Amino acid sequence: MQLWFTEEQTSNLRFSCKIYKTLHREKSQYQDISVIETHQFGKMLVIDGTVQTTEGDEFVYHEMLVHVPMFTHDNPEKVLVIGGGDGGSIKEILKHPNVKKIVLVEIDERVVQVSKKYLPEISYGINDPKVDVVFADGIQYVKENKNEFDVILIDSTDPVGPAVGLFSKEFYSAVFACLKQDGIMCAQTESPFLNSSLIGKIYKDIHSIFPITKLFLASIPTYPSGLWSFTIGSKKYNPLEITWEKQT
Repeated sequence: MQLWFTEEQTSNLRFSCKIYKTLHREKSQYQDISVIETHQFGKMLVIDGTVQTTEGDEFVYHEMLVHVPMFTHDNPEKVLVIGGGDGGSIKEILKHPNVKKIVLVEIDERVVQVSKKYLPEISYGINDPKVDVVFADGIQYVKENKNEFDVILIDSTDPVGPAVGLFSKEFYSAVFACLKQDGIMCAQTESPFLNSSLIGKIYKDIHSIFPITKLFLASIPTYPSGLWSFTIGSKKYNPLEITWEKQT
């Protein structure tokens, strides 16, 4: 008997992976969390029926979300990650030697615990002494912390359930205030093929708050349509003006 996992990406589009088995499944306080082992992409974290990350292609998403803003900033020492309980963004941030402190704010403690148990290849950075893990609402956290961070990464799930507020203009304004005077934020902003109206709204909102706003793309096979967008909001640094020589 063949086992398959299928994600309904839209009412007209589905994505399926042949799987060996389900390693874990639970209903947390906030969402349904599963870890499955696939033939094509290795272990896969699924939340509320939606692929979050896989061993096979996580590096694309996390490298693009993290390294573009981190290399754009002149001296990123203190970094905030909203969401990202799988630890993939933390893993990439720790590759930057200037970083002194990382705060991971994840609303669902179970995402972190499940990832540490079943996805140690992705989550190992969470145990680094530079990392503080805060189990709280990311929206409330940025409202309560002003002028604190050099870089803020919004590593959220899709704009449903507990993540809806992470795609609002009010939240981006709070992120602006949470950043230092030369701070920069970067958010995952969904598929240009399937979420074009949402991306347009996000870009307009961020552009109305930050002096510099840029959108960039990456191919991520397990995400809807296979093409994904990220949006940067920067107070000072322009990613298009960063040269390779500056980073060596």
